[in-house]
Amino acid sequence: MTILKYSVLMSVYAGENPYYFKQSIESMLNQSLPPDEIIIVKDGMLTVDLENIVEGYKTIWTNIFTIVSLETNVGLGRALNEGIKISRNELIARMDTDDISKINRCEVQVNQFLKDKDLDILGTKIDEFYNSPDEIVSSRLVPIEHKEILRFSRRRNPFNHPTVMFKKSSVLNNGGYKNYRRNQDLDLFVQMINNGCKSKNIDESLLLFRANKDNLIRRKSWEKCSSYIKMIYNFWRKGYSSFNDLIFVTITQCVFFISPPFVLEWISSNFLRKKY
Repeated sequence: MTILKYSVLMSVYAGENPYYFKQSIESMLNQSLPPDEIIIVKDGMLTVDLENIVEGYKTIWTNIFTIVSLETNVGLGRALNEGIKISRNELIARMDTDDISKINRCEVQVNQFLKDKDLDILGTKIDEFYNSPDEIVSSRLVPIEHKEILRFSRRRNPFNHPTVMFKKSSVLNNGGYKNYRRNQDLDLFVQMINNGCKSKNIDESLLLFRANKDNLIRRKSWEKCSSYIKMIYNFWRKGYSSFNDLIFVTITQCVFFISPPFVLEWISSNFLRKKY
């Protein structure tokens, strides 16, 4: 069987945890199907500890690591675009700097692209943990097949961003990540699948996501809720979402903003995630 090469794409900024960052990199180096390239975009000036980590890996793995240095912090979407442009492979696996990929993640994803030459974007489910990756607290479920993904995307993000593997050409043909500070991945993915890109999620958790008990509380700001409403409004104007979708999202985001934390936890546990 032909083995496709792939690149890993990460973006790091000064606020990252160095220990988590190393765990994330190690999880990609130790894949059952190792990457041909790991691209690390330095989004602005880093701390000494983070800089030493990047330079250490670059020194040891000279032929694997490609480093892109940005003078100022431009945000995740624009930073990722710079990495995509210089990728030497058509297949690119996204990875966040505080999560842990399971050892077979990329092999399973590459094999899916080998089976389906028309596939453009592929994600997976995730297992969430608080302190130890051995103690899973929940899983974030996503739709599996393309039609279901398309329907789901009219209201919510159908992919777990750090699990996604996509074709470089498909992303660039759709303009890459736009200059949004939030939800830039949702904007890109919705545009891709509405412009004919074929999508799928693997019905398996292939990434360990570092969650936080205060995640919901930190997301409970009008800035974040209104930003999400505006994005779905833009989808409605483009014809991606219906007016009913827009109304639904507007109401749910307002409820999210005014509800006490225990209500949000109940909603998340019963409708958005599978609890362990």
